[in-house]
Amino acid sequence: MTPYAFETTGRNRATLITVLVVWGVLALAVLWLDAAPWLMAVFALATVPALIDLVTGRRSGVRLDPEGLHWFSGRRTGDIAWPRIAHIRLDTRLDFSIRASAVLTTGRKVRLPLEATPPSEDFEEALTSRGIKVERHHFSLLG
Repeated sequence: MTPYAFETTGRNRATLITVLVVWGVLALAVLWLDAAPWLMAVFALATVPALIDLVTGRRSGVRLDPEGLHWFSGRRTGDIAWPRIAHIRLDTRLDFSIRASAVLTTGRKVRLPLEATPPSEDFEEALTSRGIKVERHHFSLLG
């Protein structure tokens, strides 16, 4: 069984482009629509987490090895041994992001950090090749 690893960083092109587009739209709203600058500044505060990711380059990811499932995101880490996992649940949310949860044999759910979740197709393939059951749920509001 070969180990599977996925790693990403907050310092990426998509984050930078998103922040620049939001700032551009807010600037245009001030210049062309005569929007209140203080109000646009409040909206710009929504970009602070993305700016922190850009500056710090916070790493996150998932690793599957013979012992179990391991994840990290910034200072947060977690490990679950394979015998404790009943199945992995992959939920497609309304914004098309994938939320991964390890459902334990006790019935408790352990959610993987969103930023550490790998692309769903690769992750599902890696899990099923290890004999781990994967449940997919699309566009559920609760879960």
